[in-house]
Amino acid sequence: MMPAQALGGAQAAGTAWLRAASFCALLLLWALAAELAQSRVLPTPWAVAASLAHHLGEGSLLADLGVTLARVAVAFVLAMAAGVALGVVMGMHSRANLLLDGWLILFLNLPALVVIILCYVWFGLTEAAAVLAVAVNKIPNVVVVVREGTRAVQHELLQVAQVFHVPPLRRLRHFFLPQLYPYIMAAARNGIALIWKIVLVVELLGRSNGVGFQLSVFFQLFDIAAILAYTLAFVAVMLVIEFAVLGPLERRLGGWRT
Repeated sequence: MMPAQALGGAQAAGTAWLRAASFCALLLLWALAAELAQSRVLPTPWAVAASLAHHLGEGSLLADLGVTLARVAVAFVLAMAAGVALGVVMGMHSRANLLLDGWLILFLNLPALVVIILCYVWFGLTEAAAVLAVAVNKIPNVVVVVREGTRAVQHELLQVAQVFHVPPLRRLRHFFLPQLYPYIMAAARNGIALIWKIVLVVELLGRSNGVGFQLSVFFQLFDIAAILAYTLAFVAVMLVIEFAVLGPLERRLGGWRT
């Protein structure tokens, strides 16, 4: 019989090859469609690659990526901190849930564009207003996921730990949070995918730098190759964060279940 580690390695290699083949097929379809269309609105992959190399060489792409990633990071931390805290409180206390549930539904259905415009009108075209607008748009989604996770926690385990006089901090770290980690990671993964999209809109509407601002400039210049180059570069960074940070972190936090 094949050892378990060897079997797992073979499966991982097969998955990697399948993903690579799928990506190559998409690239081939893109190139074929661009060659057939012969239009400025659909540049070829190599035209986008040339634009990407140009903007990397002059340094503008890296500078804009850095600015946007900083906004994404700050808004993400604020949204996760506030969302997890509110979600735990609403999941554990029925009165708090009744009190805040109406607010939660309101903010869940409030359009992101409206929140962005209001933040800019109330607080000015400032960095704080931009980050606040992004965080406010994401907090309700985190609250919903974490609230349901808190409700799903097996309180019998917490009671057993209390019977055996386990200190409160240890109960939190070893009995409560491990059951909540899958929900927190689900909120984080969904959050980072949503936040960077909202950050681009925030930058497009009211900032003078960042990827979103540059996309608006390229739109006015009708530079589709540059738009795709900036978009693919930022998506690549987000994929690196997903596979190099969030994925390993999720496996580490969920290791107790295996």
